[in-house]
Amino acid sequence: MRKNSVKHERVNQAVQKELSNIIRNEIKDPRVGIMTSVTAVDVATDLKTCKVYISVLGDENAKEETMKALDKAEGFIRKSLASNLNMRNTPKLTFIADNSIEYGVKMSAMINEVMEKDAEKESKLGEEDE
Repeated sequence: MRKNSVKHERVNQAVQKELSNIIRNEIKDPRVGIMTSVTAVDVATDLKTCKVYISVLGDENAKEETMKALDKAEGFIRKSLASNLNMRNTPKLTFIADNSIEYGVKMSAMINEVMEKDAEKESKLGEEDE
């Protein structure tokens, strides 16, 4: 299976969807944050390893605790993944913290702030012209 093939993309999507369901519904560890999401999955072409990108909304402590809990539950998650997906090999999972959602929220807030300042400046200029 080639890295960018349609089959590889389908495997990535299926694994991502299933991992999301497992993390949301089957893990009972209270350290896993409620706002935990699987943002991306990269399954190796030989199906032996899988990088799982996890985004956690919350403070740094919540992120660290969630990542520790997921690392500890890797065996359970892998077993659940094997029983829910029919794959030749069940990949070894590596969880990686992904801050892209948080970064996007911050950037959006900054853009909104700049837009508000520009609108204020334009309204002041309009008042001066009158």
